[in-house]
Amino acid sequence: MVPEHCYTVVQADTTQDQPSLQELRTALEKGSDSLKITTLKRILRMMASGDSCEGLLMHVIRFVLPSKNKHLKKLLHFYWELCPKTNEDGKLKQEMILVCNALRNDLQHPNEYIRASTLRFLCKLREAEILEPLVPTAHACLEHRHAYVRRNAAFAIYSIYKTAEHLIPDAPELMQTFLVAEADVNCKRNAFIMLCNCAPELAVDYLKQVYGQVSGYDEPMQLAIIEFIRKDSRNNLAERSRYIRCIVDLLNAKSHAVKYDAANTLVSLTHSPAALKAAADCYIELAVKEADNNVKLIVLERFRELHTKYEHVLDDTVMDVLRVLHTPDIDVRRKTLDIALQLASNRTVQEVVTLLKKELSKSQGQEYDKSAEYRQVLVQSIHTCAIKFPNVAADVVHVLLESLSEAQNSSATDVIAFVREVVEKFPALRAEILERLLDAFEELKSGKVFRGALWIVGEYSLTVESKPIAIAAAAAAVAVADRRLIDLDIAWEKIKLCLGELPLLASEQRALAEADKAEDADEHKPAAAPAARRILPDGTYASESALGDSSRASKVEAVKASTKPPLRSLLLAGDYFLGTVLATTIVKMVLHYAELKVEAKRLNALRAEAMLILTGFIRIGRSEFPSSPIDEDSYERILTCLRVLDRMEDEMMQHVFTRDCKHAYVRILQEQERMEKEKHQRNSNNVVVQADDLISFRQFHKREGGDADEYELDVTRAAGVDTQGDLGSMLSRVVQLTGFSDPVYAEAYVTTHQFDILLDE
Repeated sequence: MVPEHCYTVVQADTTQDQPSLQELRTALEKGSDSLKITTLKRILRMMASGDSCEGLLMHVIRFVLPSKNKHLKKLLHFYWELCPKTNEDGKLKQEMILVCNALRNDLQHPNEYIRASTLRFLCKLREAEILEPLVPTAHACLEHRHAYVRRNAAFAIYSIYKTAEHLIPDAPELMQTFLVAEADVNCKRNAFIMLCNCAPELAVDYLKQVYGQVSGYDEPMQLAIIEFIRKDSRNNLAERSRYIRCIVDLLNAKSHAVKYDAANTLVSLTHSPAALKAAADCYIELAVKEADNNVKLIVLERFRELHTKYEHVLDDTVMDVLRVLHTPDIDVRRKTLDIALQLASNRTVQEVVTLLKKELSKSQGQEYDKSAEYRQVLVQSIHTCAIKFPNVAADVVHVLLESLSEAQNSSATDVIAFVREVVEKFPALRAEILERLLDAFEELKSGKVFRGALWIVGEYSLTVESKPIAIAAAAAAVAVADRRLIDLDIAWEKIKLCLGELPLLASEQRALAEADKAEDADEHKPAAAPAARRILPDGTYASESALGDSSRASKVEAVKASTKPPLRSLLLAGDYFLGTVLATTIVKMVLHYAELKVEAKRLNALRAEAMLILTGFIRIGRSEFPSSPIDEDSYERILTCLRVLDRMEDEMMQHVFTRDCKHAYVRILQEQERMEKEKHQRNSNNVVVQADDLISFRQFHKREGGDADEYELDVTRAAGVDTQGDLGSMLSRVVQLTGFSDPVYAEAYVTTHQFDILLDE
């Protein structure tokens, strides 16, 4: 005999919690209905844990079965399902005759709830000897006045037919007659499901009669029809055209679940462009109208899979997909933008970019938890469009430059990285980009953004071949070298304007001295606090005034808090990394200036001013004004820049600053492009069929019924369940139990059934 599987494992806390059989018998015999309910629940827990409770069957029949309590009747159905119904020889127990009589009485009970509950219980019985006397009564329930009973009677007939077909051989014809005459939608659905699984030809005959009425059915019936069409379409090719028309009609159903299943089924039935676009439009409509964000993500993923298989068919739907951006959820928006970038083409990219620019403008005024993250995703999407389609780069870069002034926004960092890449890849845009970037210098607030902007200015401000930035009309005919000088002068003045008064430390000290004078002039100055003794490191005593120290610290803070240019404020806040980038930019500008062969006096003046700025970085970094002293790395970097300015004749250093830095960035871009191409090739949908590849014939498939349903296969793979008898799946789960050198070598493969784990050797 095949051992019965344990349903659940329920472990009692102590052995005293397990009552004896005599105690259970006494409770069933003499207890009230409430006590019997409690006792029967304990019996069910014991049986579910593996204890058969053999000696309780007759007591349950005598003292629980006659009860009219509905709760007890429901628990009895669970008990009949779990209790052993046969003897050791496999024959039905005699006591079950009494159970059959009770079940038949319940099937004839005037209460429709008891009838329906009993009919549902019949679906769980697998013993033909128990079911045989109940068939006429279950058959009679198909004509009950209450639809609730008829609905469960249809499934009961279906279950009996599957378990013991000889008990009711005319069940399909009976159900077909019932289906035609029935008016209740749920009853019709249950009867139709029975025909779909037991007599598909009768289900097809029924569908032929009601094709025009399917769109008016309720959701459960429509879902059942879709499932039948999906399964039957592989074998019944003659009806495929009708099936397709029926599914297309269901794309306009009221239920979102019906629409989703209809779109999935339509894609599996036909690959015509019209059908694919109809399914894609259905997916988009669901993503726009559905309220659940998880459903939106699932539908968008389905749309992505559809586009992966049929790339160019759905390119025109990109603007419809972008309608999903109205959803405030950031995950939905990110997936939508990802799909839209895949759909964008040369014909539609202009419209896509226009919409993304509008979304970016609208997001500036929106304040919610994910607004900054959404702006960052938009910037990245626009960046991807500009790199993929160079014809739109000029249109988007100016819009992105407007968001550089956001201080605590990671999108500003993405924008400056994007601008740096555009400046390198599109030389024709450099003049206009540099002009707008320099105009935005005074509005920048983030150190990361400033570092990127300074790098761009240091590398490209002297390589612009177009008209000079902000040049007067009278100087329009100057030589290229003069134009570069004008560009350099403008960039230099912008940097000085963002630094403020020079020298840096002297101007801060002068502001502090003016604050001291203003305090000395105050007539109501408080009296000095008594000096406190302080022990110096050498052991001597010194006096200090706490009031004086706190007063000076407060004045230093007041000087730091005063309104200052952006670069100066960041340096005083301790951003020395920005100082090193600025020092490198200044050196690059001076070296580029020297390449233009200007007069020595003008070049020396620029070098002196540059050395003054760099020296000011070091001095102010070691003063009391910054929040933290300058670190050693930044100090060494600025000193290196000073040495380069001092020895500008060194060709190697000139080459490092003016050539190698830019070439390193170019190599980074080339490496990124190479990695993107490799990734695209790996993810491409190119199907390569080798000459010796295995040819799969659906007719020779090992599963019964032809090709397996793809949805059922998905569920099977997700649940980790393998078909029994599949040698390949069994071998893949083999576990080694002993070593190879042991006298006896043992292996086993693991089989799981709910909570049971079996090792088959």
